[in-house]
Amino acid sequence: MSEEEVVLVEVEDGIMTVTLNRPKAKNAANRALAVAVAAAMDELDSNDDIRVAILTGAGGTFCSGMDLKAFVTGEFPMVEGRGFAGITEKPPRKPLIAAVEGYALAGGFELAITCDLIIAADNAKFGIPEVKRGLAAAAGGLMRLPRQVPPRLAMHMALTGDFIDSQRAYEMGLINAVVEAGTALDKAKELATKISANGPLAVAVSKQVVVESAEWSTDEMWKKQEELTLPVMVSEDAIEGATAFAEKRPPNWKGK
Repeated sequence: MSEEEVVLVEVEDGIMTVTLNRPKAKNAANRALAVAVAAAMDELDSNDDIRVAILTGAGGTFCSGMDLKAFVTGEFPMVEGRGFAGITEKPPRKPLIAAVEGYALAGGFELAITCDLIIAADNAKFGIPEVKRGLAAAAGGLMRLPRQVPPRLAMHMALTGDFIDSQRAYEMGLINAVVEAGTALDKAKELATKISANGPLAVAVSKQVVVESAEWSTDEMWKKQEELTLPVMVSEDAIEGATAFAEKRPPNWKGK
């Protein structure tokens, strides 16, 4: 199966939709899928016409994790510098939304929590069951999850391998919204449209500060934030945003 078939990429109105397309394998990640996702992320960040992306899965499932059949033959769904499924070690600079239907398990769960925002159907199930297979959630689950939910809840999921449903994930603050089954992608596109209407420089830097500031000390955080946000404040887009507001019209962003 070719890379083009295992991952479908569509761009419309500045929004990229990346669909994991191995429904017979519950969208389990193999090497070809990882390479194709990495290529899509490269295109996302390099193409100024694309403002935001959505990651979803075909056939009513997000991603069931690593393709274990491929794994036992020595194949790893990794891309050097990008990590599992071409994304977990190096997420895109631009916003990425997960639209989750069905299962987001093991590596699939790690893919979801690598995204900046998660919209999940009410039939979704989340979990890192690697310990049940004698494995560890080493594609970010053991590190990212405790930063996104209370550590004891993360520890419970990591040590038991238990699944949680979308309502529990919402209560934990892990996902942004629970929607009716079959509508996750549509709702994610609505959210993506809101984001893409905003200044692209401001959006990219806002994401960068939110992500990177977790590692900043109190002494350095204001200086580091200024280094990133000052170019935004003096950009052409900043002037355009203020002018458009005063003139009561939509802004015409230039991305500079």
